[in-house]
Amino acid sequence: MGAGLKILLVSTQDYLHHPIPSRHHYIFEELAKRHEVHVPHFHVSQGAERKTRLVVHEATKYPRGGPLVHYTLNAPTQFRVLEEIVRDCRIDVVVASHVIAGMAVIRAARRHRVPVLFDLKDWFPDSAAAYYKNPVLKRVVRDAVWFVTRYNLDRSDRISTVSPSLVSQLRSFGYDPALITNGVDTDRFVPMDGGPMRKELGIRDGEFVIGFEGAVERWYALDRVIDALPGLLVHRPDTRLLVVGGSLFTGYMDELKARAEALGVLGHIIFTGPVRYHDLPRYIAPMDLCLIPLSPPQWVNIALPNKFFEYSACGKPILSSPIPDVMGIGGPHLSIYRTEAEFSERVIAAMDRPGTYTLDVERFSWKRKAAEFEEILSGLAASSR
Repeated sequence: MGAGLKILLVSTQDYLHHPIPSRHHYIFEELAKRHEVHVPHFHVSQGAERKTRLVVHEATKYPRGGPLVHYTLNAPTQFRVLEEIVRDCRIDVVVASHVIAGMAVIRAARRHRVPVLFDLKDWFPDSAAAYYKNPVLKRVVRDAVWFVTRYNLDRSDRISTVSPSLVSQLRSFGYDPALITNGVDTDRFVPMDGGPMRKELGIRDGEFVIGFEGAVERWYALDRVIDALPGLLVHRPDTRLLVVGGSLFTGYMDELKARAEALGVLGHIIFTGPVRYHDLPRYIAPMDLCLIPLSPPQWVNIALPNKFFEYSACGKPILSSPIPDVMGIGGPHLSIYRTEAEFSERVIAAMDRPGTYTLDVERFSWKRKAAEFEEILSGLAASSR
């Protein structure tokens, strides 16, 4: 391929401190082995700083507030820093994904004739609005984010996205995106003995563990899972619910604990809080059944969650709400529920017929996804020379 590229990534997250790594962390840490990858730092999260191969540029003047306040206060700094990176670092190609900062870097890239790939990693209007309860504020945020997102898409040279359904949605608006799905670290996520982690968590041998890993936020209907727990305990009193992860910007975790206490099932639930990514396979290992209870219809129809690939690589049976793109991949380990009654029925069926699976997920490895990005970025850079 010749000399390496100089790539600027403008991600949707605080690249250094966000507690849950995104596709950009996996893909661009891999690409940074062969290319010079730059990233601005938006210090909006409070997690521990992660190590990175990327060249980091500070783009935060006021490290405070939730996402809306933070990005509004820091917009002038972001515009200046992104202009300087594109100009002074002689960037060959930009990958934009952020809404406000995406607009800033696209404007800078166009001034300096640098091609842009916009990576739409979820449906930003709804994901931004999901953090707010007030319906008026939700609508204002959704409309504003869609306006800026469309501005960004219209001015990008290529578009990529994460799921076949999101490809279809973008095509309905007149765009022609490339599909690069999410993936999994197939070196790290493998079937393993759950016994050591059961002991560490205080779970006895033979107890049936229903598990969830990921962001503990309202778009995953863990409240309904907790509502089903009393009935499941009637069928099997040694049932445990293991929730691995923490809330990002809301109090949903506290709401779940209060709900569990009111139902008298808090003692059957283990909330680990955030865990380090490289420890995640160890926490999946003791799960007898893994959940994807994605709830909002507007997300269900376009989502392809990372956890589907992570659970699958660990050989675990999965119980999911009906997510079309998950169902499109399918597999013998996947069961679907559409109602609360079906949820309980599927869990009880898994209790009565437990099992693990050996599945080939290599086509979804992050190394494969990095190669797919690399092909697009190399083509964009070559066409602009």
